[in-house]
Order: sequence, then structure tokens, then C-alpha cells
Amino acid sequence: MIRAFALAAAVCSATALWAEQEQREKVTTFTLDNGMDVVVIEDHRAPVVQHMAWYRAGSADEPIGSSGVAHYLEHLLFKATDKLESGEFSATVAANGGRDNAFTSYDYTAYFQRVAADRLELMMQMESDRMRNIRLTERDIVTERDVILEERNQRTDSNPRALFGEQLNASQYLNHRYGVPIIGWRHEMEELDMEDALSFYQTYYSPNNAILIVSGDVEPKEVKRLASEYYGVIPANPDLPERVRSQEPPQTAARRIVYEDARVAQPYVHRSYLAPERDPGEQEQAAALFMLAQLLGGGTTSYLNEKLQFDTQTAVYVGAFYNGTSLDDTTFDLIVVPSEGVSLKEAEDAMDAAVVEFIAEGVDLDDLDRIKMQLRASQIYARDDVDRIANRYGQALTSGLTVEDVQAWPDILQAVTGEDVIAAAKSVIQPETSVTGWLMRKQGVTQ
Repeated sequence: MIRAFALAAAVCSATALWAEQEQREKVTTFTLDNGMDVVVIEDHRAPVVQHMAWYRAGSADEPIGSSGVAHYLEHLLFKATDKLESGEFSATVAANGGRDNAFTSYDYTAYFQRVAADRLELMMQMESDRMRNIRLTERDIVTERDVILEERNQRTDSNPRALFGEQLNASQYLNHRYGVPIIGWRHEMEELDMEDALSFYQTYYSPNNAILIVSGDVEPKEVKRLASEYYGVIPANPDLPERVRSQEPPQTAARRIVYEDARVAQPYVHRSYLAPERDPGEQEQAAALFMLAQLLGGGTTSYLNEKLQFDTQTAVYVGAFYNGTSLDDTTFDLIVVPSEGVSLKEAEDAMDAAVVEFIAEGVDLDDLDRIKMQLRASQIYARDDVDRIANRYGQALTSGLTVEDVQAWPDILQAVTGEDVIAAAKSVIQPETSVTGWLMRKQGVTQ
């Protein structure tokens, strides 16, 4: 009774706080004459602004045989332009007390600067310049190609977990470009040249393929004036290709991989299932899958954790993961790290048995309510960070969702029922769409 009363009181408190915070996220959208979409998210509590240029072009949009070119081009955009010397962009941001960077994913490439609000015009001036005026030299091409190859050395080739994940992903996608690593396959990265970089740049880096997101201490009218002045004068690309990708055929056979490496310190089991992404106007199944991941393996009180780590002591770690923000089908993943003396087969069998039990038993409504309350709190606190706000909208919009979808997502999550979660589990947890991977120490090698 006491626990129920406390939970009810906490829910009421969180709901009141949510209602108060909901009024603070003021979003204004407009489109420039050249087709560039602009999203302005006001937050006047601090004189800070996040300026982001998002392109609807990521590694999954690369030409076949040129894997890694989207990330390669991201590096090259910090070189010279018509108005700036190589390296001057970041130096100028730093000199004005800000920070900048960029990142590439499957569905997008984004460039950002976080600065004082009165430096917004300078950021637009520089970012719009490199949208169409990059000036590359052969030295740039060679130098940055070496940089991305070294990045692959450090982050992938020297890390057995990363290599394992790369192979698992390639096995999950039979035909889609999500099966190709974002950084690229080494043998194709080594062949990237000026023509590859400029072709991708000229095809995708145009205002009608971009989204400008400005969050923080800004006024929409002023953002529109500046955006029109600096971005609005850039011509649209009339030859922008339709965003069409090769799709997955029906997956009808479970796949398994075993990755052995002498450097493996901790073997584990990783299972992935092909799963639907968040679709515009139809996010309910994705919301149920998100809640399923939280209930199954979202923390120390999750179902798999209770069963495998505490009850049977089969595992030292379990996790379930789902991120539906993607343009095409994504994955639902389970990971189990076995306890000392427990084999990978025993850990896998225990995981499978626990998932079957979870579906048979149904969702504990107290657990579901607890997770919903935690999500509300997390979403409220996220609004205090102009970086996280801008990223939330940028990732969604470049993945095919709308501003309305982003704003509806919290309420859709709150509306998920236990029945929705079990239905989503039964739909997605299917052997024929799965890949099971074992990461293990190479046989005959001792530590």
C-alpha cells in the first residue's frame, strides 16, 4: 500500500512538472525558397545557441564500392573554402568561445557549433560558405584519407568487440546498406579519392537536402532573417536524387556467427532481430518495442537482469536495446555476458528461456509505470540541454519523421500498455529474422 501510494504521488508530481516544462519547448518551422527546412527551438534561460546543419545523406546513401565516403567528406569539410583557410573554421569558433564538431551516421551527416547567442550570425556565415564552396587539394585528400584509416585502426581494427559487431551487422542485413560500417570497409576506404568526395558533396550538400536547426536563446524572426540572408541565396540542386535504397528481402533463416580473437577478455552472446523503425504518424509499435527493451534489459531491475544476474547468477551483465530512429528497418538487440564458469551456450539458453517466460507471464504493470515515470523525468531534464534538443529533432527529421512526430513521441510512450509490449515482442522476436553471435577468445590462447 505504501509503495503504491508513493508511486501514485510521484506520478502526479512528475505529471505536473511535465505539464509545466511542456510549455517551454517552443518550436517554429519554416522552409526557405530554395527548399531548405529550418527548425527553431526557443529556450531563453541562458544566452547560448546551438547551430546545426543536418544533411539527409549518411553512409547508407553512399555509392556501392565507396563505403566511408560520407564520413570522409565530413572530415574534408574542415578544410579550406572560398572564404576560409584550412582549419580556420574551428579556430574561429574557438576564438569566439564556442565549440564545434561533426558526426556521420547511416541516415545523416551533421555539423554543429555551440556558441554565445550573439555569435549566431557568424556561424551561419561560415556554415553556409562550406555548404557549396569547399576547396580541396590533393594533399587534403591524402592527409584525411590517412586520418580516417587511422581512426578505423584505433576504433575498429584494434577492438575485437567492434570487429565482432561489424560482422554481426553485416550478417543481419542481407541487402540493405545498414550492413556496411559507417566508417567503411578498409579496402574501399584506401581507394577513396577526390572524385569520390566531390561527387558525394555535389550530389547531397545542397539547401534542398539540408535541415537547419537552431536551439537556444533565439527569436524565430531573427533566425529566419539570417537564414534567408546566408543560406537562402544558395541555389537548390535540381538534380537531387530521390532517396531510394535497396531494401531487405524476406528474412527466412536464422543466422549464427562465431568471432574468435586472442584479444577477447570477456566472451559474450549478442542476438539481434530485424525490427521496424519509427514511422511518421505510426510510432505505436516502435514505442512498444522501446518499452520492451526497457522492461527486458534496461537496468538493474529489468526482467533479464533479475532472472540471469540475481536469481540464477548465470550472467554478470544483460542488456536489451532498441533505437527506432532510422529511415529503414532497425534492430532489437539482446546481450548476455556469462558469469565465470558459464558457457556461451548456457548463457544463450538461459536468455532464451527467460524471454519465453517474460512473454508467457506478461508485463508487470508496476514495472511499466515505473519506467514511464523515469522516461518523463528524463525527457524533462533533456530539455535543459540545447545540444540534446537539437539532436533529438535532427536525428528524427533526417530519418523521415516530422516535428509533430517528435512532439507526440513522449505521449505515445506513456500510452503503451502491457498488451502492446507483449504483442510487439511476439512480432519481432522471431528466429528467422535473427542473428546470434558469440564473441570468444581464440581457442588454444590463454591470458
